[in-house]
Amino acid sequence: MAALGAGAFVWDGQRIEEEELRRSAQELQQLEHPEDFPEQERGWEPLLERERFRLWRRPIPGSGLFQYRVFGSYTDVTPRQFFNVQLDTEYRKQWDSLVLKLEVLERDPATGSEVIHWVTQFPYPMYSRDYVYVRRYSVDPDRQLMVLVSRAVEHPGVPEQPEHVRVRSYESHLVIRPHRGFDENGFDYLLTYSDNPQTVFPRYCLSWMVSSGMPEFLEKLHSAALKAKKMELELRDCLSPAKGPEPCGTARLEYA
Repeated sequence: MAALGAGAFVWDGQRIEEEELRRSAQELQQLEHPEDFPEQERGWEPLLERERFRLWRRPIPGSGLFQYRVFGSYTDVTPRQFFNVQLDTEYRKQWDSLVLKLEVLERDPATGSEVIHWVTQFPYPMYSRDYVYVRRYSVDPDRQLMVLVSRAVEHPGVPEQPEHVRVRSYESHLVIRPHRGFDENGFDYLLTYSDNPQTVFPRYCLSWMVSSGMPEFLEKLHSAALKAKKMELELRDCLSPAKGPEPCGTARLEYA
């Protein structure tokens, strides 16, 4: 986890600040009470509705791309298990067959933000994509919220490689709200996501790939959490950093 290559990563201006976490937490409130946030809720187009989730998209001005969001619920796994599986990079290499590389490059001791290098397969005949992004999470026991924010950054020690296509525009916000408690089955989640995978496919093809891929990923994540629960796998507990050798991020954040 040392700085790689010729240059060192500079956290100033790159770390995820508390304001970003607060805005992400508010996205769930905006969805549930759109009358209180009319400006933020404009332009969302329903795409798909299933038993356990709903999917929307809206255009990103001036880009020809879309921002997506999924709202759903699970009743057979705890929020803690689901969150830990999402954050555990070593376990993800086991349950996500598309991962070619996934490692933590840097960790900010001030905030717990991490820089991740992720290489993932894309459907044939496309090249694999690689992402360099910073992520930070927060847990608010009083308001019963868990938040994970990720966005692309540049890292001087991870230059672009010819065998992969670098994704330089990427952002993801995950908000989880337990139905009862962090260690009791049942929670709602909201995932808001956008990226530019640098494809030459028509926009409608790209939209189909993303709109089908997001629910598929969430189902894989859900299955991995169920498997970890059934097999009693010992994952790094990111809600209680003191239990593991390395903290995943901040343990708590108060929201205004």
